[in-house]
Amino acid sequence: MGHKGNQPDWDKIAEKFDIFLPQIAPVGEVLLQALAVLPGDKVLDLASGTGEPALTLARRQPHAVIAGIDAAEGMVRVAQKKVVAERLPNISFQTMPAEHLTFGDASFDKVLCRFGVMLFEDPLKGCREIHRVLKPGGAFAFAVWSTPETMTTMSWAARAFKDRVPEEHQPPIRKVTSLGGPGVLDELLRSAGFTQFSVTPHRFDYQYASFDAYWSAMEASEILRQQFNALPVAEQDSIRDEIARFARDFQTDHGLVIPHEYLLAVGRK
Repeated sequence: MGHKGNQPDWDKIAEKFDIFLPQIAPVGEVLLQALAVLPGDKVLDLASGTGEPALTLARRQPHAVIAGIDAAEGMVRVAQKKVVAERLPNISFQTMPAEHLTFGDASFDKVLCRFGVMLFEDPLKGCREIHRVLKPGGAFAFAVWSTPETMTTMSWAARAFKDRVPEEHQPPIRKVTSLGGPGVLDELLRSAGFTQFSVTPHRFDYQYASFDAYWSAMEASEILRQQFNALPVAEQDSIRDEIARFARDFQTDHGLVIPHEYLLAVGRK
């Protein structure tokens, strides 16, 4: 996978993506609870990244059969390594875009996707494919980021880089929150053929011991690498200082607690 439009280079990020997994783990728990996978279920996890929450599901429900897909080959490589290392017999990952699923019609009981639908190249086509591969009566659960201002850490980055780097190097907050506006996800699901579903807002927190711990994770994860590379070196410290100022409002006795909001879509075919 090369670089597509304003998308980050997922292959590069893949090796370090696990740094962020603990922060978004609560969203995986909500999805798995909503789906209530049963023994014998065939489950598809789309945009699996480095394997979560599909791997957690495979460990908990050894009698379900799970397929994980991601459009970025680098992500799939990392996920599949974990399957091999843990010798999990009931799950496998492959490189596949959501818009072109190679599975037959009505082949899955359950479908889940954590923070992936809004990143599809074509979300409507991807959701139509999901509708196609779900069995009649089959269930789905998706999480997508809500509005830019409720995706706190990314909105910090967007504000900090705003007048400092050209448009094509801005953090991709518009794409990442593109399904977060009122009614947008509902409309998408209806257009894809779904009639029984609900969309509800949920909040969860990123938690770090300190701002330094948060910043170390940001640097190590490469998420903002493209933005930093577009900056003169002299200005890189000023970005950190500005984001540190934004973060001050979220400092608590228990460290840095940063609220984020997402939309949970749950429904049936």
